[in-house]
Amino acid sequence: MPSEKSIASDAKPTLKTISRISGLAVPTVSRALNDAPDIGDSTKKLIRRIADEIGYVPNRAGVRLRTGRTNVISLVMSTEHDVMNHSARLISSVAGGLRDTPYHLIVTPFFPDEDPMKPVRYIVETGSADALILNQIQPEDPRVAYLMERNFPFATHGRSNWSDRHPYFDFDNGVFGQIAADRLHQRGRKHIALLAPPLSHNYAQHMLDGVKARCDANGQTMLLLEGATSDSASDEVVRVLERVLTDRPEIDGLICASTSATMAAITAIEAHGITLGQQLDLHTKEAMPFLRLFRPDILTITEGVGTAGAFLAKAAIQAIRDPEKPPMQELEVPTDD
Repeated sequence: MPSEKSIASDAKPTLKTISRISGLAVPTVSRALNDAPDIGDSTKKLIRRIADEIGYVPNRAGVRLRTGRTNVISLVMSTEHDVMNHSARLISSVAGGLRDTPYHLIVTPFFPDEDPMKPVRYIVETGSADALILNQIQPEDPRVAYLMERNFPFATHGRSNWSDRHPYFDFDNGVFGQIAADRLHQRGRKHIALLAPPLSHNYAQHMLDGVKARCDANGQTMLLLEGATSDSASDEVVRVLERVLTDRPEIDGLICASTSATMAAITAIEAHGITLGQQLDLHTKEAMPFLRLFRPDILTITEGVGTAGAFLAKAAIQAIRDPEKPPMQELEVPTDD
């Protein structure tokens, strides 16, 4: 293998440079860099290591001319999503899932006052990515319908009503709701309030159904909080909780659907003179084990957002390369450990 000096002397590394260093044919090098299934993992690792060491960067324009692909996957996300919990974790895990593949991640944001179809249409019509990853899925999500109609590769974090036809990774929020209600029941909590996600999202309906089913079975009452959701600003959550705790003093259990909403809820609870874990118990979920360090009395379930991102990256790649294969699908079912 040539010395580092001879490698560094190449002004602009090419496939031929990698071929010369590795002793492999240029087509083999090209296929290894494109993660071809007929190239062994050891060969791919060797080629990628050499490419990294010499600073090889593929000519994106050339790749697109030859293959019609951009080698880009876009994660489309709202700017208002729960940054402390899901968003940052999802971005990093999708990026990790694309590591050692020819695909690169771009994050395409859209604002709450914008049509969520806007970035999806732009990417499809300009061909600026090979596949999309979407979250905050609605039951009959127009983005999903649009992409299926155009046979454009995509995967979703969450299930639509057509989830049997497309790739997805989802956390079973129905089971989460059941476990949360049962745990509160085990602590003797009889009057449960639910701070749910926006009800336009499919996972909110799953969570609501799960909580209601177990509350009915356990003889608990359930109040769906109005005026705020788990995606609301902290001051809105505090305002709603303060009002409810005043108007409904019998509330002794609270279920929250996000880290930021939980922290706001605790602010309202403690400002009301209630001691968490004594007069009232709170159950929530989180992407990282953080909240129990903040307040040990919080009941939590961890959602594997890191697993979700890596899975969605692979599902999107399969949708690009093998559209005739059954879509990759995974449902994470929480357990009461």
